[in-house]
Amino acid sequence: MAPESSDQFAITRTARHFRPTHFLLKIQSYSLLCETGVEKYESGVFEAGGHKWRLSLYPKGNKKMNGTDHISLYLSIVDADKYSLGWEVYATFKLFVFDQIRDKFLTVQDAEGTIRRFHEINMEWGFDKFLPLDSFNFLPNGYLVNDCCVFGTEVFVHERSAKRDSLFMIKEPSNRIMTWKIENFSTQQDKAPISSRIYIVGDSKWKLLVYPKGIQEGANKAISIFLCSIDCVTPDLKIFAEFKLRIRDQINNKHAEEKIKHWFSASFIDRGFSQLLLRKDLEDGSKGFLVEDTVIVEAEIMVMSTAK
Repeated sequence: MAPESSDQFAITRTARHFRPTHFLLKIQSYSLLCETGVEKYESGVFEAGGHKWRLSLYPKGNKKMNGTDHISLYLSIVDADKYSLGWEVYATFKLFVFDQIRDKFLTVQDAEGTIRRFHEINMEWGFDKFLPLDSFNFLPNGYLVNDCCVFGTEVFVHERSAKRDSLFMIKEPSNRIMTWKIENFSTQQDKAPISSRIYIVGDSKWKLLVYPKGIQEGANKAISIFLCSIDCVTPDLKIFAEFKLRIRDQINNKHAEEKIKHWFSASFIDRGFSQLLLRKDLEDGSKGFLVEDTVIVEAEIMVMSTAK
């Protein structure tokens, strides 16, 4: 569903020192978030006025709503499936971006406090052209400092306590290489999948899954390997990872390796390759993938997100 734009109405932009009442979204390593290619980032959920909301951020603009060359920012109501038929919520709201140099929040809102109607057809309101990208990226403006930025919102159904959500993009997190030595590999051919122990990378938990006889396109002709998130068990949690999966060549150091980017969630908890290594190459002793009935599988995370 496309967001309902407030840009067709009069908009005011002012600056203030007082921080947003209900929600702040702080993004560390903003450039890394943009490099993931994500079109739309949805924040964590917060409560205001007895309802649950989130921010929807388009780092490069919502092109479908003519937001090219701008940051597009919207307020969305969530958990609407729990409401009765014909529900509607009336609210005014303000959206913010923090000027870190002058310690002020640029405040963007509908002029004259226009009341917006959120309902099952229009569950999202905001600004297609919230801020021009050249203004956002211009360092003296203070919106993007040390690759960090802060957005926020106030929702006036009635005032409630603020919740903060911070997204951190981490390059080369601690313990980023997960090495799994699978011994007696020939005795585990019929298991699907073989599961590794749990590894902790940064603050996140992961495990590796190996299908010795392959699945999907690799069924009966390749080894399939996947990285699985242990933390993504709630609908709101999403974790980005740019990572490599490899099977080590224990003789020649010519490893079978592929790289991929993925947003892990409760709906998509694992990602990998169904044909990382063909069975004929595994069984070729000169290639070093199977030595003394042992296979060594690794995952290496280069970039990872964490939300707090």
